[in-house]
This record gives sequence, C-alpha cells and structure tokens, in this order.
Amino acid sequence: MEENQHIEWKETWKDEYIKWVCGFANAQGGILVIGKNDKGQLSGLKNAKSLLEEIPNKIKDILGVVADVDLKSENEMYYIEIRVDAYPYPVNYKGQYHYRSGSTKQELTGSALNSFLLRKYGLHWDSVPVPNLVPEILDPLAFALFTKKAVLSRRLDEEILTESHESILEKLHLFQGSYLKRAAALLFYDDPERFVTGAFIKIGFFETNSELIYQDEIHGNLFQQIDKTIDLLLTKYMKAYISYEGIQRVEEYLFPAPALREALLNAVVHKDYSSGNPVQISVYENQIIFWNAGKLPDELSILALQKKHPSIPHNPLIASAFFRAGYIEAWGRGIEKINTECILAKVPTPEFSNEFGGMMITFKAGNHAHLIGEQTKEFKKIQKKTSESILELIVLNSDVTIPELAEIIGKSVIAIKKQIKKLQTENKIERVGPDKGGYWRVIG
Repeated sequence: MEENQHIEWKETWKDEYIKWVCGFANAQGGILVIGKNDKGQLSGLKNAKSLLEEIPNKIKDILGVVADVDLKSENEMYYIEIRVDAYPYPVNYKGQYHYRSGSTKQELTGSALNSFLLRKYGLHWDSVPVPNLVPEILDPLAFALFTKKAVLSRRLDEEILTESHESILEKLHLFQGSYLKRAAALLFYDDPERFVTGAFIKIGFFETNSELIYQDEIHGNLFQQIDKTIDLLLTKYMKAYISYEGIQRVEEYLFPAPALREALLNAVVHKDYSSGNPVQISVYENQIIFWNAGKLPDELSILALQKKHPSIPHNPLIASAFFRAGYIEAWGRGIEKINTECILAKVPTPEFSNEFGGMMITFKAGNHAHLIGEQTKEFKKIQKKTSESILELIVLNSDVTIPELAEIIGKSVIAIKKQIKKLQTENKIERVGPDKGGYWRVIG
C-alpha cells in the first residue's frame, strides 16, 4: 500500500501533524497513522498510551473537530490510527487552511482559498453577487445571440425571443436578491474584464516553445469568445488536408473541429476566473494545447473524467447558460465527447493533465497516413515520375516514412530509397533529425 489522498504515515508524533488532520477534514477525510515509516512499515511507538490521551484533546482544542484516535498493536509493537471525517464546513489550523490533495498536504491561499471557502459554503465563484451590475448596462446583442441559439437548439421555446432581459436573467438564475451574479457579467456584458480580470482567450502559433510567430486575443462576452475562437482556429491557425471525392474538394483538419470546440468549452466552463489569467491556446505544427487556470478537485480527478464519470462544472451558472444555448449537449460528458470525436477521426485521443496551476488538454498529431492516402489517390491513377511524387508527398506530410511512400506510390522500398538518395544529391530535399523522430524538408 502507498500513501494516497486517504492515508498518511508518520514514524513519531509532532504537534504540527495536526495540519495533516486539518487537511483530511477539509478534503475527503482520511487516516493519519503514527508509528509507521513513509513506506508503511511498522516502527512502533514507545509513548503510544500517553499519546492516546494527548492527541484527541489537541485536535479538538486547535481545530474544533473530533477525530477517532485508536491504539493498535502488531508484532508486539504499538501504533496509533487517527481517523478523520470530511467536514461540511471549512476547518482551519491557527488561521491557516490546509487541504489534502493526492498524497500531499497543501496550504490554501489566494484564489485557491477563495474557491475552497465558496465550495464549503455551497457556493460557486460565478454565483457571487456583483455591485453596480444592473440589467440596463448589459449588451442587447448578447441577449439576442443567446436567445437565437437557444431557440435553434430547441432548449427554449420561441417565446424567449420576446421576453425582457430581466426575465431571461431570472430564468438563468442570475439574480441574488436585487444584485446580478458574476456569471451575468461574463455572459451578457460587452466588456466582462471590467468586472473580471483576465476574462478573455489568448491564442498563439508557436514554431518552438519559445518562438511565437503570431497571436490573437479574443474579447467580448463568453458566447462571442467561443464562436470567434473556433473560427480563428479553423481559418487561421490550422492546416486542412485536401482530398477529392470525385471532383469535389474535401478539407480535413489535423484534429476534429468538434473535439477542439469541446476542449475550448471545457476550458471556459471549468476555468478559475479568480486567477486573473486568460484561457490560453498554444498551436504548433503538430499539436494544440488548451490551458485554463484552476485544478480539478480530487473528486473530479482526471482519471474519473477519463472513465466517463459525469461531473459538476466549476461554474455551473455559466455551464447552464451554454447548455440552454446549445453549446453543451450534457453536463460532465465533455471529455467523453472529445475522445469519441478523435477516435472517429482516427487521430490520437488527447492527454489530460494538471500543469502550471491549471487544467491542460494536449492534442498531438499521430500517423496521418490515412489522410495522405486520401490526398494522394491520384498519384496511383496518373503516370508521374517517382521523384515528383515523393516531393509532393513530403510537402503534404514532412513526417511521411519511406515504407509509407512506397505503399502510396506503388514502388518498392528499395526504389524509393534510391530516388530519395538522388533527390538529396540534387539538393532538393534534406533529412532534419534522426531516422526516428526527424522529418523531411523540401529545399526551395
């Protein structure tokens, strides 16, 4: 057994270990074992009986919680188990808030502490009321966009088109008494950054991790941000592979557009808006990375998401509005849809990770021989020099392998190697990097 989110081992007792009790109480509960080393091997306690009386009182006096402290024995050696329940309210250690995440204890500060306190009190960041935000200053175009999409998606009846803005806000539960909630500023105000720092999307094309070629920032309400970002991704930032069905030209993207759209929606809905950081999309030649601030809580771990468990979004009011406008099909199924779309498009499913203080989704290009095959059917139908075919195929895909070239062109591997050597001698192509992991480059 290894240490995890529910168990921690300590060889001896120190009063500072009450912080670990605090972390368990604020998370999902757990067991703190005193008398075992960090590998779970029994080391024993000489003062176990005195600690049995001392520890419960210190936990109660400092944290205000009650823990079950049990004396255990094994091989004539004693150890203590401190069992801690998950508490419905925030527990602090001398003004500090600790939280158990994975196999480590963290002290919560800043935006992480704010999110934790809101969650413990049954609130979410997007449900907090905002002074000075009134219906009169909201953007009529944002309401028109929302109602149009909601009717088209059949999530709301056509009567919504004639309802007042106040009525729509009520339907979306965006009022807290006489105040509007934060979600209203993001969804229906033309400049949400006036109320929420970093409420925009940043997208850039990188040649390398450190070399940015060009970039864009997408501002406006969240509905506009989603639509504009997807449009930019497909028209400016991504290559389309060309094939023909008869005489009809067909464009196929490196990654399926529905999967990218779902990844973007996931980033916007699950973003920690208190961080002040925009959603960031980094586009490379062969990969796209979506990043949003805010880690997933333990109960909504990446593993659980990949096993298709439904989840409650970090910003449920925003998610609800997106659902009614037809952007989202169902809560908690975004990861499943991303994977499904990638499988249907015959590209690798993306990687999910918590990196740099946020949630990261990385789409990587795989073996696109099937795309190249579609594009190059004409090579088999017309007579063309082998060298010309090789050059055109390399232009289509610089990662193409010699066996793939042989299969597509209909020549032997030996014949292809001979032509490639000739092209290199004529200074028409060059190999960049090793045989495995490198790529071809057409000179000129």
